[in-house]
Amino acid sequence: MGDCYIVAPEGTDAWAGKSQFVAAWTSGGWRFVPPVEGMLLYERTSGTWAVFRNAAWELGSVRGAALVIEGQQVVGPRAAAIPSPSGGTVVDVEGRAAVAAILDALRQHGLIDS
Repeated sequence: MGDCYIVAPEGTDAWAGKSQFVAAWTSGGWRFVPPVEGMLLYERTSGTWAVFRNAAWELGSVRGAALVIEGQQVVGPRAAAIPSPSGGTVVDVEGRAAVAAILDALRQHGLIDS
């Protein structure tokens, strides 16, 4: 009693036609709650949150304007693109490769534009 599940599109039997609903077992049997925009559930199996957004469940996504840890903002809005190193009269191949690798990592994590 008290178990809840997000119904998959291929739900059968009592769950047929209840795709994306939240199915909850009660003393009276299964109850189905239709999802609403912004509904938030904790998904115990994966240890992540599920949010109903744009007519679908998003599992494990976190959205926000900033990440603050112990009062210190550590991630904020995405910064503008930073060009890869080029030009100059003295070229340090190892230094340039290191800077390029850092920029690639920042781009892959979405912290700066490409």
